Amino acid sequence: MSDSYCSDCKKNTEVVFDHSAGDTVCSECGLVLEARAIDETSEWRTFADDSGDHDPNRVGGPVNPLLADAALSTVISRGPNGSSGDPTLTRLQNRGGDPDRAIVLAFKTIANMADRLSLVTTIKDRANEIYKRLEDQKCTRGRNLEALVAACIYIACRQEGKPRTVKEICSIVAGATKKEIGRAKEFIVKQLKVEMGESMEMGTIHAGDYLRRFCSNLGMSHEEVKAVQETVQKAGNFDIRRSPISIAAAIIFMITQLSETKKPLRDISSATTVAEGTIKNAYRDLYPHAVKIIPEWFAKERDLKNLSSPKA
Repeated sequence: MSDSYCSDCKKNTEVVFDHSAGDTVCSECGLVLEARAIDETSEWRTFADDSGDHDPNRVGGPVNPLLADAALSTVISRGPNGSSGDPTLTRLQNRGGDPDRAIVLAFKTIANMADRLSLVTTIKDRANEIYKRLEDQKCTRGRNLEALVAACIYIACRQEGKPRTVKEICSIVAGATKKEIGRAKEFIVKQLKVEMGESMEMGTIHAGDYLRRFCSNLGMSHEEVKAVQETVQKAGNFDIRRSPISIAAAIIFMITQLSETKKPLRDISSATTVAEGTIKNAYRDLYPHAVKIIPEWFAKERDLKNLSSPKA
């Protein structure tokens, strides 16, 4: 509160400043003495997250612990003729800034890829951590950056229980092939196995890990998704020697053939990133067990007889 002259009360009275509205109001009669005032004081805010540092900062984003001081650098001003004065300082500046710029570039690349794949923040942070460990070991020099970054994302997805296929990741990477990403993945696992131990394990992939995303890509109904999930679960009791992704794609194809809206094989292949021939081969292995794995509530035995038999 402060004292000010009120034209309504005809005397000096205490006024209240409403910060939300920007109004100065008389405490006696409620008259708005000044409207839409601009607060010219400093807008102090803290961006330190949970680091325990409560020093206010006017600007800047949240502190990234993986970057350490990478975002901070000393720039040597140049003279009128474009020189910095001391060539030794210039060489030190250029030499010291390269690793920092490489990490920042890698983190930006990871963020862009994660956004294009609609990945959650935890996966992006895990990929950043994996790349930072590689950078700390100084083993990224001379290697394909995009292949390393894509491999970090692939490993992070596996570790967080939200796996993506190599083909899915490769589809958003312009500067690396599927084979290069696979080699980068093997290199990262081998390089960090000793340092991270069990935390570097990626776990086993199951067919059910891909179902919701594949079914969503195909626009399948809730009933069809439920039938696919139950079928995949029952199929685990049989020795089907196919990759989990192929099994998932073949079961989706099988269920859609029993539904009212049959999905073409090419659409399933596009949504699951599995080749049509691979889906056919997996379907051929699953077909003899169709009666036992497809839930009865979704398709009766007489309906299963109409299921198209695989071609030899």
